[in-house]
Amino acid sequence: MDAIELLTQQHREVDELFEKFEKAGEGKDELLMDLFVRIADNLAAHAVIEEKIFYPSVYVGPTADKLQEAVEEHLSVKRVIADLLDMDPSDVQFKAKMKVLQELVEHHVEEEEKDLFKSVKKLMTKEELAVMGEQLEAMFSEVIQTQPRMQVPRETDEAAPLA
Repeated sequence: MDAIELLTQQHREVDELFEKFEKAGEGKDELLMDLFVRIADNLAAHAVIEEKIFYPSVYVGPTADKLQEAVEEHLSVKRVIADLLDMDPSDVQFKAKMKVLQELVEHHVEEEEKDLFKSVKKLMTKEELAVMGEQLEAMFSEVIQTQPRMQVPRETDEAAPLA
């Protein structure tokens, strides 16, 4: 699977988890927490592979500005995940923050899939995308085993403050 196919597939998997979260209903705190953990781990691992392999590989010419924006969007997503890590599904703000997280992710995915990925397809050969896809998949498989959501607060603390 090439890099863009892999990243797009991961986008769909997170979309499905958000749908399950929305349908879970009230009084299902254990299920909601499980879904949040799966969403947060998938998003954190996805961000790692994009930031460590994909973005640096395509940081040239017309994609540079798009990538800077994408990294900022990752940081916004991570800040919401960090907030959610300190909350319980029974907290009155939990579902509202999850909705904000979903909207941030949907916006980011739309920009990547409509703009960035098209530019990258023009920059790289099918072979290069296939090799990168293997690298991304291998790193994702490693990172997802480590509860990557738990690294998010450190990453947001190290980032520039919002103020």
